Amino acid sequence: MSACNAEHAFFDLAVSFDEASAVLFGIAWDALPNQIGLLWMWVRGRVVVPLVRIAIVLCLVMSIILLIEKVSMGLVSLYVKVFRRKPEKIYKWEAIQADEELGSSVHPMVLVQVPMFNEREVYKLSVGAVCSLSWPPDRLIIQVLDDSTDLAIREMVRSECEKWISKGITVHYISRDNRNGYKAGAMKEAMEIDYVRQCDYVAIFDADFQPASDFLVRTVPFLMHNPEIALVQARWKFVRASLAGWKFLYVGNVKVKNELPSTFKAYRFQQHRWSCGPANLFKKMAVEIITAKKVSMVKKFFMLYNFFFARRVIAHNVTFFFYCMIIPLSCFFPEIQIPKWGVIYIPTAITLLTAVATPSSIHLIIFWILFENVMSWHRCKAVFIGLTEANRVNEWIVTEKLGDTMKTKPAAAAAAPKKSKTKCWERIQFDEIGIGVFLVACATYDFVHNTERYFMYIYPLALSFILMGVGYAGTCVPGGGK
Repeated sequence: MSACNAEHAFFDLAVSFDEASAVLFGIAWDALPNQIGLLWMWVRGRVVVPLVRIAIVLCLVMSIILLIEKVSMGLVSLYVKVFRRKPEKIYKWEAIQADEELGSSVHPMVLVQVPMFNEREVYKLSVGAVCSLSWPPDRLIIQVLDDSTDLAIREMVRSECEKWISKGITVHYISRDNRNGYKAGAMKEAMEIDYVRQCDYVAIFDADFQPASDFLVRTVPFLMHNPEIALVQARWKFVRASLAGWKFLYVGNVKVKNELPSTFKAYRFQQHRWSCGPANLFKKMAVEIITAKKVSMVKKFFMLYNFFFARRVIAHNVTFFFYCMIIPLSCFFPEIQIPKWGVIYIPTAITLLTAVATPSSIHLIIFWILFENVMSWHRCKAVFIGLTEANRVNEWIVTEKLGDTMKTKPAAAAAAPKKSKTKCWERIQFDEIGIGVFLVACATYDFVHNTERYFMYIYPLALSFILMGVGYAGTCVPGGGK
């Protein structure tokens, strides 16, 4: 009997324990949401909100830096236009006069370099343009530096060069069995060839540029009559050489035709290079710029602050983080107030100062704003890759162009190898779609709770990210595809 009583008592104890456990677990389970809620409120108030406020302050400071850069450049441009500060008025320029005794030797020897890599669509345009330059043939040497890995393209470029050689133009077709140093490596190796020593000046054109026939006639006199000038540019600006104290001259009225990327994918790769390269150069050359002895402090400040820091680092970061991340995120935190001058006035001023440079496109300003905001994500990534020297820092993908494909479409289509169709999922950019979904959530919350009415801006921005994320952007040509 004692054993039975003990067993019964143990059974009652086990049942009581199970019931107590169930009650306690039920209480804990019911209290769990409250505990999580309290924990989130603590984290929100002590961590998240202060971090968002710090981010807002940093973005506002960067916005002011960018505004100062835009205003300063606008004032300089206004000064140049109002007072007509043309290069010909500032520096000595005289047309090269014909001399019966000296003949063509009155013209300096000029070397023209055209580096290219698998440029099937534009090689004829670029080679033809430089071979048509108005300059005495015996005073002009052209180097076509072909690093193409496609042997068929190499043969086509070689044949084009031979065609111009038969017309009396001095053209040297140069190819390598490696791509050491990429474009710069090809140009450096070509500069070490013996016949280059007789040349006085060097003109460099990318394969997607077609200079006008009078390019040398209009630019070389600046170099001849102004020994302090080391470079005359029609469009681009180079930095390594200015540390030696040389002056660079920008001649805005000399225009060189340039090919645009043929697809949105090609444009993304191009923008990656243009954002990653300067950022990496900034990291590598900052100390050298500071310690350069032949450059004034004003020029050092301009180069570091204006050219590198404000334009190449700040501009991309403030566009993406402030306008695409911080402002939408603030919709979830009504206790955080962003000054109207930071949300409306500064970006409006920056946009107008940028748009003034191309008044003929002012009607596209809304589309431009949305497109640039999406592209700021890619540029931001490229800047961080350049600054940290991550694995893609030395990536070089040639920009695809259309060239004169549309003029000779049947022949070009027959000669070009057939490309496999791009699979639909290969066109999708999941990071852009993810950002678009995040923006939709922010805009919807703002719309429902009517916090700051940012949804009027965030919804179109979200749509832009999603459309470009699913690959709904590219080039559509008559009779062709995207």
